[in-house]
Amino acid sequence: MIVGKNIFKAYGNVKVLNGIDLSIQKGEVVSVVGASGAGKSTLLHILGTLDKADAGELMLNNTAVHALKGNELAAFRNKNIGFVFQFHQLLPEFTALENVCIPAFIGGVAKVEAEKKAMELLDFLGLPQRAQHKPAELSGGEQQRVAVARALINNPAIVLADEPSGNLDSHHAAELHQLFFRLRDHFQQTFVIVTHNETLANQADRKLVMKDGRII
Repeated sequence: MIVGKNIFKAYGNVKVLNGIDLSIQKGEVVSVVGASGAGKSTLLHILGTLDKADAGELMLNNTAVHALKGNELAAFRNKNIGFVFQFHQLLPEFTALENVCIPAFIGGVAKVEAEKKAMELLDFLGLPQRAQHKPAELSGGEQQRVAVARALINNPAIVLADEPSGNLDSHHAAELHQLFFRLRDHFQQTFVIVTHNETLANQADRKLVMKDGRII
């Protein structure tokens, strides 16, 4: 599902990734941990095709994404990868339903079909009654669940999460952690989660520890 070979990344004279090799199977929940500055978020951004490695190869869902460019890469990302960030990044002027639909609209899905799928996801996540509420009217935990629904709207094979519970209290963080495993079991998606939360990291099927731009 995800195979990276000899991935390097530097910003100016600062080496961030120093020859990363990794292999993640379909349906795995993998956590990535390490001290700040270890390269975790940079690796996640490269896996998500939001950033490009300076060297190395990356296969996602049997596609050599290191060879894709421009619109082709953007289309692949929209269809195959869902993102959940620490700060939910919901658009404040839109309702929960509209926020969830945005990736589907970008992918060319018809409005009726997108809204139907979005409501199914909001229902699955326990938020059907909040569909018409804007982010400011939702709790932090509800906002993050809306962000998860948005990540899932295009049925991505891979879901990448960067400190997804970092902005939540312990109760809502625990709920979100359990949700990831429920989603994996229900949709058979692959999750890669960068986290400082040791409880979540240890619940994963596998924990990758990064230090100085390498997996140790």
